[in-house]
Amino acid sequence: MKAVILAGGYGTRISEESHLKPKPMLEIGEMPILWHIMKEYSAHGVKEFIICAGYKQNIIKEWFANYFLHTSDITFDFTEGDKVIVHDKHAEKWKVTVVDTGLNTMTGGRVKRIQKYTGEEPFYLTYGDAVSNVDITELTKFHKEHGKCVTLTTVSIAQQKGVLDINEDNTITSFREKDEEDSTLINGGYMICNPEIFDYLEDDTTVFEKKPLRTLAEQGELKSFYHPGFWQCMDTKREKDLLERLWSRGEAPWKIWKD
Repeated sequence: MKAVILAGGYGTRISEESHLKPKPMLEIGEMPILWHIMKEYSAHGVKEFIICAGYKQNIIKEWFANYFLHTSDITFDFTEGDKVIVHDKHAEKWKVTVVDTGLNTMTGGRVKRIQKYTGEEPFYLTYGDAVSNVDITELTKFHKEHGKCVTLTTVSIAQQKGVLDINEDNTITSFREKDEEDSTLINGGYMICNPEIFDYLEDDTTVFEKKPLRTLAEQGELKSFYHPGFWQCMDTKREKDLLERLWSRGEAPWKIWKD
């Protein structure tokens, strides 16, 4: 399965740095948070990624274009013509498709735009600004077993995210935006979508977290995979600093891969 990562928003809530680059390209331990998310998936065997880019999408494309060279030893030989020799390649064996999904496109519209790249199979879908130690292997197994259209990972944390009502068999029966007084399970991303999801996405104005998820919940096609472990978004400078401290101390719970 391929992993689709939403990386096209403005990131206005962490504007101290996101005015210079897309929020998924903000660094933790000198590597973009987007790389950290991809490493999480890769640790579970996911090697193919589709990046839904938009705001300053050229920076994402340029980073991946240079990543192979930056992680290798290079000889530039200009003695007899122009020759570049690459030694000791260290880049991950990933296939990465970066798609310009528009500057002002909403989340559902971005997913709609990459439909031709996903094929007729389920795909992972997540946001480019949160890290976790979600067991993606177990998430995949759970999704295949219940057969519904979408599985989303739920976490319990006091954030203004989508609030879910979940019945005894893990079916999500309603989906709405969070109020300040809520203290219940929220949408942590790390989703799996069947190809039928594209039937719920209309155009660039579609917000994935509104009508599509609400309709799926009403139809009993939205399942919850509860994650009790670590999950942290990076909406603010304070949250970014927290992730940076955890990484620098060697205490990052989301680092589930081996160096």
